[in-house]
Amino acid sequence: MLAILLAATFITAFISGVFGMAGGLILMGVLALLLPVSAAMVVHGAVQSVSNGWRAILHIRWIDWRILGIYLFGSASAAAILAVATFQLSKPWLFVILGLVPAVIWLPRRRVHFDAARPLHAVTCGFTVTGLNTVAGVSGPLLDVFFADTERDRRCIVATKAATQVVSHFVKIGYYVMPAIAAGTLPQAHWLLIAAPLAILGTTLGARFLAIMSDVQFRQWTKWIVSAIGAAYVIRGLVLLAGGSA
Repeated sequence: MLAILLAATFITAFISGVFGMAGGLILMGVLALLLPVSAAMVVHGAVQSVSNGWRAILHIRWIDWRILGIYLFGSASAAAILAVATFQLSKPWLFVILGLVPAVIWLPRRRVHFDAARPLHAVTCGFTVTGLNTVAGVSGPLLDVFFADTERDRRCIVATKAATQVVSHFVKIGYYVMPAIAAGTLPQAHWLLIAAPLAILGTTLGARFLAIMSDVQFRQWTKWIVSAIGAAYVIRGLVLLAGGSA
């Protein structure tokens, strides 16, 4: 299991370094296969905090600090509500919801238009993205909806999204860590000492690849990749709900 976890950490960090979200979606699915839900959430949050944190550092001069600051208000509101709520999806439903998350990127832009540069939209982004990230484990596709029409280049988008995701993953870790510890399902802590450098290396290589992509390629590939992953997760979740083991 440790070998699979470490390989998945490196590969998904590279993918996230390029596209900003697809890697986290893949990693959550891998972890959900290997671990109970609460443990998968904590491990995913830890790995993604390292990956996103390093990506934010690599592109720190591109971070839009104004957007990030406003985002924090919405994120804090979601965390306050979650602090008094107890909710955890079963594994089949986790896969179904996880698979449906990418569907939000297909919302018609003419009818549903969000821009993270607008204060109200940034607060809404922080609240909904943090909430979804805690419930389903990932929220990258929803986060992308708020940045898709923002007048920023791909480096600013990736950097700012990475910074916001660090916040959301911290909230997720805080929500699930005690249940995971109580259940005794968390992997031993030494795995993070190996996984962290792999996440940093994968993110660094992904950042170099991002630099040679065009903005058009970045947006097109992101949309189709996360949609394909989402479809696979929905199918797996439905199979599990039907009593299968595929």
